[in-house]
Amino acid sequence: MATPDFVLSLRKKLGHSPLPLVGVTAVVFKDEKLLIGKRADNGQWQCVSGIVDPGEEPADAAVRECREEAGVVVRATRLALVQQLPRITYDNGDQVDYLDLVFRCDWVSGDPHPADGELTEVGWFALGQLGDMEQAHVRKIALALAEDDPASFSGGR
Repeated sequence: MATPDFVLSLRKKLGHSPLPLVGVTAVVFKDEKLLIGKRADNGQWQCVSGIVDPGEEPADAAVRECREEAGVVVRATRLALVQQLPRITYDNGDQVDYLDLVFRCDWVSGDPHPADGELTEVGWFALGQLGDMEQAHVRKIALALAEDDPASFSGGR
C-alpha cells in the first residue's frame, strides 16, 4: 500500500499544503543481523517504515508495517528515538512533516520478502554490511542498539 486512504482524503482538502503525519521506523534484529530493505520509490536501503493510521498505537504500526512490507512478524520492544524530520516535498508537490517514532523490534517469525511492492529487496544484514546507507538511518540503528541516547542527557547545557 503506497499512500493510505486517509492521507488521500486529506489531500483532497489540503492540496499540496504541508501535512503533519506520524511515521514509524522499525529497527528489527534477528540474532546479530538487521532487517533492511531497498525502497521501490527511491532505491535507498533502510529499515522498514510507514505511516501510523488514525487511532493506531505507534508500536502496533511498526509491527504492521513489517508484516505488510517485509512479510515478517516482529515484536516492538522499545522506543529508541522520537524526531521531527525535515519537510519532504514529493515529486507531485505534496509536502509532509513527519514525526518519526523509531522502535527497536525483535524478529518473531517469517522469512523476509518484498510483500507489498514498497520494497524491491529485503533481507538480514550484518551491521558491517550496511554499505552506503544514509547517516540518518545509521543513527536510528545505533540508537536502537544503545540503551540510552547520551545526547538526551545534556540537560540543556
